[in-house]
Amino acid sequence: MVLVTLLICLFTPLLAAAASISITPPYQPNLPPKLLKVSNGVVAPDGFNRSAVLVNGQFPSPLLSGKKGSTFRFNVENALTDPTMQRGTSIHWHGLFQKGTNYADGPVGVSQCPIAPQNAFVYEFAVNNQAGTYWYHSHFATQYCDGLRGPLVVYDDNDPYRWLYDVDNENTVITVGEWYHTPTPSIVTIPSAHSTLINGKGRSSGGPAVPLSVINVQRFKRYRIRLVSIACDSNYIFSIDGHPFLVLEADGQNIVPYYADKIQIFAGQRYSFVLFANQKVDNYWIRALPNNGKGDLPLNFNGGINSAILRYKGAKEVEPKTSEKVKAKILEESELRPLLLDARAPGAARPGGADVNINLDIGVDFQTLRFLINGASYSPPSVPVLLQILSGAKTAQELMPSGSIFTLPRHKVIEITIPGGSPGGPHPFHLHGHAFSVVKSAGANAKANYRNPVRRDVVSIGEAGSNVTLRFVTDNPGPWFLHCHIDWHLDAGLAVVFAEDPGHTSVTVQPPDDWRALCPTFDALPPSATAISQVPEGPGLSPQSISVPSRQLPPAGRK
Repeated sequence: MVLVTLLICLFTPLLAAAASISITPPYQPNLPPKLLKVSNGVVAPDGFNRSAVLVNGQFPSPLLSGKKGSTFRFNVENALTDPTMQRGTSIHWHGLFQKGTNYADGPVGVSQCPIAPQNAFVYEFAVNNQAGTYWYHSHFATQYCDGLRGPLVVYDDNDPYRWLYDVDNENTVITVGEWYHTPTPSIVTIPSAHSTLINGKGRSSGGPAVPLSVINVQRFKRYRIRLVSIACDSNYIFSIDGHPFLVLEADGQNIVPYYADKIQIFAGQRYSFVLFANQKVDNYWIRALPNNGKGDLPLNFNGGINSAILRYKGAKEVEPKTSEKVKAKILEESELRPLLLDARAPGAARPGGADVNINLDIGVDFQTLRFLINGASYSPPSVPVLLQILSGAKTAQELMPSGSIFTLPRHKVIEITIPGGSPGGPHPFHLHGHAFSVVKSAGANAKANYRNPVRRDVVSIGEAGSNVTLRFVTDNPGPWFLHCHIDWHLDAGLAVVFAEDPGHTSVTVQPPDDWRALCPTFDALPPSATAISQVPEGPGLSPQSISVPSRQLPPAGRK
């Protein structure tokens, strides 16, 4: 507690008493549905042209926001036309629990069918007891890797940390993720990313020195930075030269303020931290170092790759000359503590001390190059699991896909253990519909913590020797996805579905008629409406400028 007090003092400027807090959410709910038009367009975020999936004509996808206690309404209109990518779509509101609105969760094959081209669907859901940093993305095949991904913030008028910062608005949100020069359906070898984008801008190795993203600050103000990984694969070591972080939030969950110089952030994870602009007026490198160096993502910052700029008001508009901190404190997940009066993990304080205990072993079928969980590879069914349940299926034996469905009883404590070290790892696992207590984090020497473990919704299962352990309570009926958030791995079967309280689902989850129309509308499409044209893999290719033969493919996620 002494350290926390010192840190809070460090991050509180003398002008704090006179400072006013800037919170300006750009989207006010309780209005008619906000239109999100999903279409195609050519973008060049790292200097190379390619067709991408845009939202309201924008890349990256625009920030969406609202307030805790509001009802969100989004009219998603599908105007996709590019045959080199998926033309169906869906949107998942990542981290929001969708209590009673499982049909609005978004994953194709679990809670809905795709929205067909030239059709629309209104996602409507209440956010009653959540606030924090989230994001939204397509949950249809690997479509979000082609551009449909953006931040979503739920502001809290009674934020317990409000006195710690002066500014929290659309200018303090930072997204990080990798970018591909080839449309994802055409990537047939190991996915090879070409650049890291921070707030939609970046440079590729050997590519042009395009302008980088700039985060503007004013000296002696305190900024709540909301960091969102919208990556499809890489995890990143994130840091800002000369500026330590006071971390306040992990995946929408408030934590005891925690000091770090660097944050390792995995695909799908989010953090909020206070940045105190107390250095001299200058430019400072913002760094996002990819962990794996897959493809053309180098493990350095040469020429401004993997980078953006923090610029103080009054500084020259030039690139920084700053250096990284040599001895830097990196965030350790196991050290995070929830800001709760009762932070105990549910269930008994011992291994296996839950009502239902499930171990998930990950393997690979090297003949088919599919991932396996407990011997089964997940493949999206033609009839969404929710529709199967609403049609009368109740047991794992009745539900499809066989071997990938776990039925969970109502109001019970569930413990999930997932050993680390499987090929392609470390794998970041995301659970829909819940946050979970991370009883044991990744690491061969990690110890179980039942007293006050951090809560979140995406966790890395780590390397060999790790045995990550999660607990949650089944208080949200419906089918919920648990999957690796490396999108290529999900597409290759690294997922299961928890059918939570299937006997009670039809009572609490009552989809609108428009939802029931999604499947017959999509299934009625002619083959030409879902066929995908292949584009040669390679950097700097623009699908619009290449003439390639069309190849009929089954629409991903439908069998």
